[in-house]
Amino acid sequence: MWKFCVLILLSSISLTGCNGLNDKKDLIGGDQNFVSFQAKQQQALKNKNGQPSQKPTIETFNFRYAAKKATPGVVHIKSVFTYNAEQEIPDFFKDFFGSDEYLRRYFSPENRIPNKQMGSASGVIVSSDGYIVTNNHVVNDSESIEIVLHDQRNYKAKIIGTDPSTDLALLKISERNLDFIEFGNSDSVEVGDVVLAVGNPFNLASTVTAGIVSAKARNINILTDQSAVESYIQTDAAVNRGNSGGALVDIYGKLVGINAAIATPTGSYAGYSFAIPVEIVKKTIDDLMKYGRVMRGYLGIIISDLDGEKAAVMGLKITKGVIVENLYKNSAALQAGVQKNDVIIKIDNRPVETSPQLREIIARHRPGDKLQLTLIREGKEKIIPIILKSEAESISSIDTKSAILNKLGIEIQNISEREKSELELSGGVKVVHISKGVIQKYTNIKQGFIIIRVNGKKVANEAEFTAMLENKKGGILIEGIYPGFSGAYYYAFSL
Repeated sequence: MWKFCVLILLSSISLTGCNGLNDKKDLIGGDQNFVSFQAKQQQALKNKNGQPSQKPTIETFNFRYAAKKATPGVVHIKSVFTYNAEQEIPDFFKDFFGSDEYLRRYFSPENRIPNKQMGSASGVIVSSDGYIVTNNHVVNDSESIEIVLHDQRNYKAKIIGTDPSTDLALLKISERNLDFIEFGNSDSVEVGDVVLAVGNPFNLASTVTAGIVSAKARNINILTDQSAVESYIQTDAAVNRGNSGGALVDIYGKLVGINAAIATPTGSYAGYSFAIPVEIVKKTIDDLMKYGRVMRGYLGIIISDLDGEKAAVMGLKITKGVIVENLYKNSAALQAGVQKNDVIIKIDNRPVETSPQLREIIARHRPGDKLQLTLIREGKEKIIPIILKSEAESISSIDTKSAILNKLGIEIQNISEREKSELELSGGVKVVHISKGVIQKYTNIKQGFIIIRVNGKKVANEAEFTAMLENKKGGILIEGIYPGFSGAYYYAFSL
């Protein structure tokens, strides 16, 4: 069975919020002398070359130029973690070591001395003065971080800030005049474009692999933060453990993504790898530098993807877009006039076809930013101006339904009439997203699970499900099915 896994599995993925180490920054105005990383890059290139960077002419179809350009800007990261043998063996250790017998022997209960483990991963230099971007899961909870440059120079790194919602972290080493990878534009990347992955898989330094962009705006539900932004670039460039935090570059050697995850039945490369788009990376690390944390704007809506079946029910001629399923009471969307069952098709004239696309676009903006939503309401196109709010402002007052689902850490939707017919069900609700909460902590429920009973009582729809749980205390037994798999599945937890 296929599984999604992060590429380095030696750190506990604690996704509790955005963390920064610079407590002297004004979180409203930020660092007034701040210069964006992209501006720093352009100035450094101008100083070096006498003019801003320009695209080279590539006469033959090979990857030598891109590999030569990008490789010096990718570093090897060695993170040290402590694992206490008295604790339960985490799943990420099981995935990493593979052998249960080895784990039982190595992490035996008799061994009470904390064990030191080193994780090997990658990072990308984004400025000549020593700033490096990598994945949050590479450095989260680490005791020390060592950076090894392409020329084998070693440095100790400090964490400037982290953002679990995008799985990004910004590091700093004390050095000048470093080679860095120039930012590209992930928006201009198209399916079929050639890309290169540069990193350190299996401790093999400076490895370059090539592939194509297989898809964009992929959501693989690997991040557990409630505000997680997953809109990955999917590629078939060979990526393995150790590539995590490394570079995905175009044929000009410019950065278009940070490698973050793979989908695999074995734990090794199987043709599916995923990278965080560089447009998200740029905004995230700029925020970490300027404010000490990520400043993200929110619409304050619960959404789902439009498809052919839903479009037919709603009487729509389009089949792509994002349906507004519900709104938070104090949200920017509600105050702007967005309504339930509106279908968002554009943001600032940029087409929106799926939920990951919408989340990615919004994630690039800060509270106070003004946007224009183009939506379909009752068959007619409507444009609504909106001013984004912070997360706290958007969900400070939520209805009962949202409160219980927030506690559970899931998003649900009613199953369609077609699903009822195909699965021979009279009702039920589908789990469409899982984030931090009771469900994730105490069960192994996966996305796509259809809940059909709670404590033995049938669940017809979302309203019934939330009503059953809103004031419930004590043990809960959920029964349901996974489409395509035989038999019923049961999960128990307590409220």
